[in-house]
Amino acid sequence: MTIALTTLLIYAKDMQRTAQFYVRHFGYTSDCDVVDGLIALQPLHGGAEILVHQATKSLKFGSAVLKLSYSVADVDQFVAKAAAKGLDFGPVHQANGYAFANTKDPDGNAISVSSRQYRAG
Repeated sequence: MTIALTTLLIYAKDMQRTAQFYVRHFGYTSDCDVVDGLIALQPLHGGAEILVHQATKSLKFGSAVLKLSYSVADVDQFVAKAAAKGLDFGPVHQANGYAFANTKDPDGNAISVSSRQYRAG
């Protein structure tokens, strides 16, 4: 049996705002139309599809139990380009041969960019 993580579902207070955030800053494409209650975001360069779903009023935001981590070869460069488009990250941290930085989406979901996948050895 083959298994692969191919789709992430993100609950959003404002579906359009959240969809545009991922299109603008993280390399997704979408017409942002709501179909079957979802906005589908397709990755331009591989990776998992994101489906944006309207959050119910009872859903509690702000306590992270999951973080989306995007692999980038050059964290400093990605963070600088993101800042030019209006997305601020925290400081770039150095770890065991790689770097990472953190931010949040419009709904407070934790996101990081990391060069861990590209580290030597």
